[in-house]
Amino acid sequence: MLLHNYFFPATFYHFLGFNRQNGQLCAVVKQAYVQATEMTDLDAVRLFFNNNGFKNQRQNDYYHTDLGIIIEDLHDENVLCKEGILFFIDTVFFLTEGFFYLI
Repeated sequence: MLLHNYFFPATFYHFLGFNRQNGQLCAVVKQAYVQATEMTDLDAVRLFFNNNGFKNQRQNDYYHTDLGIIIEDLHDENVLCKEGILFFIDTVFFLTEGFFYLI
């Protein structure tokens, strides 16, 4: 959640608390609703990430070697386009061991 909020403040996750579902503890969050105005161009997503130091690993997954961050699941249902601007929802971040640091 923290990484998503840092990289994508326009779709900031608001933490509401915890809930139990089917015996598992789950975080409850909400995001601002984004109404897409056009189809997402995955080439534009790839360009956005390349310009920010991320390399495409496979399909819709990206890796930043200097930060040690992997971000996955950036397909056209999780990246919305509104008036030419990309909005990221439901992102999945991973940290690689020994590489991540805070600036």
